[in-house]
Amino acid sequence: MKRNTLLAQEAPFVFSAENLKKLKAVQAKYPKERQASAVMPALELAQRQNGGWIPREAIETIATLLAMPAIKVWEVASFYTMYNLQPIGKHLIQVCRTTSCWLRGADDVLKACKKHSGADVDKISEDGCFSLMEVECLGACVNAPMVQINDDYYEDLDPEKVEKIIEDLRAGKDIKAGPQIDRLNSAPVGGSKTVT
Repeated sequence: MKRNTLLAQEAPFVFSAENLKKLKAVQAKYPKERQASAVMPALELAQRQNGGWIPREAIETIATLLAMPAIKVWEVASFYTMYNLQPIGKHLIQVCRTTSCWLRGADDVLKACKKHSGADVDKISEDGCFSLMEVECLGACVNAPMVQINDDYYEDLDPEKVEKIIEDLRAGKDIKAGPQIDRLNSAPVGGSKTVT
């Protein structure tokens, strides 16, 4: 999962009818001479359609649909870490390593992720179920440490909670996203406090 390597697929990339309709709706928001402004939504659609990653063929298809050079699409896709340019596992675990998470145990959370997922950083587990990435701030500092798995945040973690989440994902169970302790969103632990 190296960020600067763009892999090819065996078959050409074609947007599904549903995703092409969505892309056309996004394009309609921009003037004809500004169609390139739809590049980020187009990359997101391509990534979701293609199992979580964007192949070279998708870059070329997007460039053609948006009437822009393929290198410009590549520049956007390679700049933002939310776009994966290589295949990923079924569950992409992104471990926040910024100061708040690090101070509250991100190192131990990362170790637990490696141990229980079978994936190393920037690798896919042998069973294809997990990929693991280290990322910078995911924006839930008050609930540190935290990870993002696919589209969901899991907060207030420790190694045991991460192990359970990974095992539940492997078993296909539904998991409650958000804080993994008794708190509502980012409210104080134990509930709100009022001075009387």
